[in-house]
Amino acid sequence: MMSAWTKFRSALRAFRVAHAGNVAITFALATLPIIATVGFAVDYSRANSVKVAMQAALDSTALMLSKEAATDTATQLQTNAQNYFLALFTRTEAKNVTVTAKFTSGSTAMVVSAMAEVPTTLLGVIGINKIDLTSSSSSKWGETRLRVALVLDNTGSMAQSGKMTALQAATKSLLSQLQNAVTTNGDVYVSIIPFVKDVNFDGANYTSNYIYWGTVAQDSSLSDNISWDANQGTCSAGNYSPRSTCLAQSTCSISGYTSQSSCTGAGTCSLSSYTSQSTCTAAGTCSNGAKTTQSSCTTQKACSKSQYSTQSNCQNNGGIWTAGTWTATPGTWTAGVWSKANTKWTPNNHNTWNGCVMDRGNPGTPDTTNNYDTNVVSPDVTINASLYAADQYSACPQAAMGLSYNWSSMTSLVNNMTPNGNTNQAIGLQLGWLSLIGGGPFTSPAMNPNYKYTQAIILLTDGLNTQDRWYTSQNSIDAREQLTCNNINAAGITLYTIQVNTGGDPTSTLLQKCAGSPGNYPDSGKFYLLTSANQMLTVFTQIGTELSQLRIAQ
Repeated sequence: MMSAWTKFRSALRAFRVAHAGNVAITFALATLPIIATVGFAVDYSRANSVKVAMQAALDSTALMLSKEAATDTATQLQTNAQNYFLALFTRTEAKNVTVTAKFTSGSTAMVVSAMAEVPTTLLGVIGINKIDLTSSSSSKWGETRLRVALVLDNTGSMAQSGKMTALQAATKSLLSQLQNAVTTNGDVYVSIIPFVKDVNFDGANYTSNYIYWGTVAQDSSLSDNISWDANQGTCSAGNYSPRSTCLAQSTCSISGYTSQSSCTGAGTCSLSSYTSQSTCTAAGTCSNGAKTTQSSCTTQKACSKSQYSTQSNCQNNGGIWTAGTWTATPGTWTAGVWSKANTKWTPNNHNTWNGCVMDRGNPGTPDTTNNYDTNVVSPDVTINASLYAADQYSACPQAAMGLSYNWSSMTSLVNNMTPNGNTNQAIGLQLGWLSLIGGGPFTSPAMNPNYKYTQAIILLTDGLNTQDRWYTSQNSIDAREQLTCNNINAAGITLYTIQVNTGGDPTSTLLQKCAGSPGNYPDSGKFYLLTSANQMLTVFTQIGTELSQLRIAQ
């Protein structure tokens, strides 16, 4: 290297003292490739930067035009393409920019192309005065459709720190985002499942066969702890409930007697007009009418002509004066009986149900064989554990809404949500899943094989689990919910989980483990921990953008 450097220095000294003109000319010519190379690097870098900005503007333009493609004329699309693109593409070094929008009726893609020129700065020395740029973008809105279940906490703690108000605002904003991603009705379906300890199926569905009431026809054991019929009714013995407490009371076989002594001293006569045993058993009828005892009947006489009440008037007017004849018709006297067998429980009419249901499963503990509370196997009228047990929970939330694109009805539901009751995320999550595939109270529109479908559940809660059908232990409830989360992921459904923690609760390990998407489970990127209510809007917007983003084909 030292030898090469020495030779280079010698050459420079020789060039400095050289007087021959051809040396300078040769050097000048030698610098042209160097200048061209540097110019290419500089000008190409500028042009590439412009092209990146052009592509981004084209992508956004194609998305915006896709919603108008089916209704706008070709001229309108071209005008809008130019306006949208130039509003987004602000690189002033690009010259002679042209934009072309192409859409063929019946196709599934909007193609937007652009051309521009970028003047060079250094390449001009070799005769290259501009660099031409072209790019295009296709928005294929017809290939993917969305089905989204919103599982929303409506428990009592949502009344604190403005959480319910923030949830309503964030949900309505998300609904607007999803609605704006629609080109044709059916592109996006949304279900809404407000949950507390229970979920509301709407009391109008009381005749449906997916409800467990605990009637004799459904279950002869009539277990009080899950039977609506055993807990909602009236007792003949008084204000006793549930049914088991009622039937433990003794009552009188004759109504109106509330003690054993008064009951057994009482009785009823087969002849309704007699109220004592002596008059009942001595009863009869008199031929002379209203004589009510045998003595009064046989000692009294009457005229065969009823208008004459004395013997002389009767006989003087051709009547026959005769004594009454007594015919014995004694009644039967039945004494009162004091017994539990006389106590009756009468269930309320099912049309008084408020719509709330508990988790599916066995009466005492969850069904660990079939795990109906953690899957979406359809309710079967022959299997009680697969049915949803009716409950008359006093904090029943708004009725759940299945998949729909009735945006105004969804907004009304959200506006009517009120915070009350305990937390059971598991039932909300299971029913959110069921709403996507159909079953029970939910009808899922058929999927068109010509489309791809993205299914997602967004679970938002502000608290840890506190109560389900069987437990008040958080760990026990969480264990059941984790099974549901695993099943949801195995079914190819993306699950976003959001914990709004404004009260110092620990971060939910369960929600972190439940968040995920097919092939990436659990996924920390699908779990959101919020520390203030106003963060809900930001997170819902972020999720809505991700869900509604249409696939861009470059």
